[in-house]
Amino acid sequence: MQTTSNSIYHLMVQFFQKNEPIQRIKAGAVLFHEKEPVENIYLILKGSIALGRVHLRGKEFILKVLNDQEVVVEYQLFEDKPQYHFFAKSLTDCELLPIKKAIFEEFILADPEALAAMVTFLSTSYLKAQMKCQDLIMNGKKGGLYSVLIRLCNTYGVKTENGILIDLPLTHQELANLTYGTREVIQRALKDLREKDIIVYDNQKLTIKKLSFLKMEVDCQNCPLEICGIN
Repeated sequence: MQTTSNSIYHLMVQFFQKNEPIQRIKAGAVLFHEKEPVENIYLILKGSIALGRVHLRGKEFILKVLNDQEVVVEYQLFEDKPQYHFFAKSLTDCELLPIKKAIFEEFILADPEALAAMVTFLSTSYLKAQMKCQDLIMNGKKGGLYSVLIRLCNTYGVKTENGILIDLPLTHQELANLTYGTREVIQRALKDLREKDIIVYDNQKLTIKKLSFLKMEVDCQNCPLEICGIN
């Protein structure tokens, strides 16, 4: 997550927050579906949004999870009549700032600082996607889970006496959707990690007790946090 004053998120909040109404949605609400015409981009003021796709057989895959101070831009910019490439669904109660696509694109083109920040945002997003693909290809399903847990620590981690608490409730099915595996595979892998005292799973929240173990298993490159996240 970018936190610098000239990030695209902060530039847009400064420009739009006074004039645009806040949209509030409950956990589990669908913000938009795949292939719907693009109407808005969204600034996440509070909460977490999952972005993903649904396979023809009905299997749901989560590609990334965005939290507060992030931008939901899931289409090809400046295309005529674009469609959303993914669905967006809230994992928690959320507060969003919707901005019309045309107004957003006008803002980007008219402000050189915003355009530069958007290029940085898109290039970082590209690197994140490439690193996720690398982890899944090189490390398989179990390694893919370990990689996701590391990324969740980087994005949602809170240090506690017992380890790093991932402060985002996730079911076994949601973890499976994040790793493109099945719930049964994830349950077995989590059970193995619990038995080795690597993790604790309580009330749908994970605590990672030995992050170094996960990093060693996937040959972690210790990338910067802005690249190695679940967002």
